[in-house]
Amino acid sequence: MIHGPHPWWLTALLALALFSDALMSLRPPAFIQRCLEGVGFPRDWWWTLIAIKLLATAGLVAGLKYPGVGLATTVGVIAYFVCAAYAHYRARFLKQEFWLNCLGMLTLSVAAAIPYVV
Repeated sequence: MIHGPHPWWLTALLALALFSDALMSLRPPAFIQRCLEGVGFPRDWWWTLIAIKLLATAGLVAGLKYPGVGLATTVGVIAYFVCAAYAHYRARFLKQEFWLNCLGMLTLSVAAAIPYVV
């Protein structure tokens, strides 16, 4: 259940982070390449992550007006980063990319979800 108003800036910050990540992934810098290669994600499928992040950005932006959409999208983003964290753990790729990028985005996603339900 969604309770009252929530701080819009957390949702906007998550949307901005995902949008920036999607843009960077068009021509992935070394740290993104290391991350995807480290977990064994096939290069032929890298484009799907861009599409997922852009769709999530759109959902989060819509969620600024429609809180139910924002909550649903935020939960989806949390699920995405939980799966990413599991992929890192399973591949034993627990380097800086895991701690800063993956867990950092997971933390931001959870922080953005909390005001919806508290």
